[in-house]
Amino acid sequence: MGDDQLGEALEGSDVVIIPAGVPRKPGMTRDDLFNINAGIVKALSTAIAKHCPNALVNMISNPVNSTVPIAAEVFKKAGTYDEKKLFGVTTLDVVRAKTFYAGKAGVPVTEVNVPVVGGHAGITILPLFSQATPPSNSLSQEDIVALTKRTQDGGTEVVEAKAGKGSATLSMAYAGAVFAHACLKGLNGVPDVVECSFVQSTVTELPFFASKVRLGKNGVEEVFGLGELSDFEKQGLENLKGELKASIEKGIKFAHGN
Repeated sequence: MGDDQLGEALEGSDVVIIPAGVPRKPGMTRDDLFNINAGIVKALSTAIAKHCPNALVNMISNPVNSTVPIAAEVFKKAGTYDEKKLFGVTTLDVVRAKTFYAGKAGVPVTEVNVPVVGGHAGITILPLFSQATPPSNSLSQEDIVALTKRTQDGGTEVVEAKAGKGSATLSMAYAGAVFAHACLKGLNGVPDVVECSFVQSTVTELPFFASKVRLGKNGVEEVFGLGELSDFEKQGLENLKGELKASIEKGIKFAHGN
């Protein structure tokens, strides 16, 4: 119920999920949430470093592209940072990409998988439909472009539909539960648990990047590369780097400045 109960709530946690903060309203980008949510994330990260420094941290609070770097800097300052234990939850992008792909390709969504890489806002969200399973021959290039845009704008679509009454909640709760469950399976030693997540990474030149990650007893066991990309995806990758780099740097700067 407040800072005085925070330590007790965190004590001994194996996994901490952070959805705290304010949602978007129509016309707002995720970055518009920065000033409020960044402060909340900084305070919670400080408490995690103190009370459960070994917990896996699932960051949901937007803008994820900046809040994950904020948490990393707070943990570094406290001397508790372990890059294997900090995750930006991008699962909702995967859920959306799978749902839209399944609808267009006419296959059951439960059988579909689509890797989504990059970040968690607008053009930084890059679904790799060329790697979707099961593969579909029925999708045109125009379909792929439209599916990509709808995945990138999925959150905004919900914000506008709710007309000021909030942002995605049930779909985010579902996606957050999927990812948290995957973390728990990894901690319990279940083999080959793979999910996409925004983590510290050497996959590109950027310090954080979302790609497929194998989860295990230490959190991140392996960060997978991007695999083979279509020309459209290669272009999307180049297009997203500038914005993602700026968002990461904005988070780092906030962590040091406040």
